Amino acid sequence: MPRYYFNTRIGEELILDPEGEELRDPDQAWEVARSTIRQLLKTEGNQAAVLNAILEVTDDEGEIVLEFPFAEAILDPPDASATRH
Repeated sequence: MPRYYFNTRIGEELILDPEGEELRDPDQAWEVARSTIRQLLKTEGNQAAVLNAILEVTDDEGEIVLEFPFAEAILDPPDASATRH
């Protein structure tokens, strides 16, 4: 399985994820990124800079697979149902 790294960019500062995580594909990396951001917002959300942060997900070669703005993680995905059973 490919390894993905979840690096946090706050302004010009980049906080590297040295370990990464083995995941099946970029879709699962997106899900993990969203969950990670939501957890961080629960604990660090009172800092304005955090809402402007971006989670940069890279692969083993260091190529950016996706960039996930923290502010977007608080929105529900477009395919989410309004009612859940």
